[in-house]
Amino acid sequence: MTGRYGGAVLEAPRARLTATAVHLPPRYRTMEDIRAGIAAAGSPYVPPPGLLEDVTGVRGVHACEEGVCASDLAAAAARKALDDAGLTIDQVDLLLFAATCLDMIEPSTSHIVAAKLGATCPVFDVKNACNSVLNAIEVANAFIATRRYRTVLIACGEVGSLVTRWHVPDHEALMRAMPGYTVSDAGAALLLTAGPSGDSDPGVLTLRFAADSTAWNACTVSGGGSMHPRSIDDEHVTLRLNGDLLRTTAVEGLTFLHQAAERELEALRASAFIAFHQIGMPQYQEMVDKLSLPADRCMPAVADHGNCAAASLPLQLVKAREADRVEPGDTVAMLGLASGMSFGLALIRL
Repeated sequence: MTGRYGGAVLEAPRARLTATAVHLPPRYRTMEDIRAGIAAAGSPYVPPPGLLEDVTGVRGVHACEEGVCASDLAAAAARKALDDAGLTIDQVDLLLFAATCLDMIEPSTSHIVAAKLGATCPVFDVKNACNSVLNAIEVANAFIATRRYRTVLIACGEVGSLVTRWHVPDHEALMRAMPGYTVSDAGAALLLTAGPSGDSDPGVLTLRFAADSTAWNACTVSGGGSMHPRSIDDEHVTLRLNGDLLRTTAVEGLTFLHQAAERELEALRASAFIAFHQIGMPQYQEMVDKLSLPADRCMPAVADHGNCAAASLPLQLVKAREADRVEPGDTVAMLGLASGMSFGLALIRL
């Protein structure tokens, strides 16, 4: 006896990545623009010309206009993904909003995205810093595998420019705030649908997650939560690096990642394309070196597009597709590292 997907009755369907889309705001802010913005804010310390570029290796970031919300960016990307898949919003069974940013504390931003799209399906947020989209893939995959839902739309909206520090008292404060100068605004969307799970069928093949939560304080935006609910202090409302200035905790966490997922890392290295979270070019190169990644199958997207937070991995997949670096049947890898600290890995056959 066969089931609805042509296999055995008990065979679980596979979550297939039907469409991936990105929406980048048209305004582009160079590192020199950011330096000028620090000066215009009357900052006691203004970095010398070229310092931001030299430290980060980033040329510029995308920045949305005032009043544009995370939900706007997510909805714009979601519309592109639906169009690419030839689906309408009423064919979506579940909508997940997955991002570091949110429109407001209550309600969940997923409801605002759904209202802008005209969705009437169930919705909720998945939030785990820059690994939010990867964790949303995990959630969608589980729902599809158990036949709870057939079509899941993941929408991401990042307005990272809101946590950039403009008033800088001294050089040390600038270095603590350095991750905030590479953050970029972006929207992203992934559409996952149920399909057969044969040996050569497309879809999500492997998921692996781990965490070292003792390092939760390494990189923070602490304002707005219960610790600092009404604070307007720059130390609380801007992105702040609290660890060793000479090394990011994400790179320190690579040893932990090696121990947690060495078998999966071997499969990752064999993938046709490898997307991994990027906060700057030094960290990009250290990831390639320490994980022994094939550089010709990676993309240093952070140099031109900045750190798009949870939208970073979808951005790299879209850029790889546009450059004809991937095609149907290829296996792509997605590797996430996020504040918290958390680590995630997904292998997906296109």
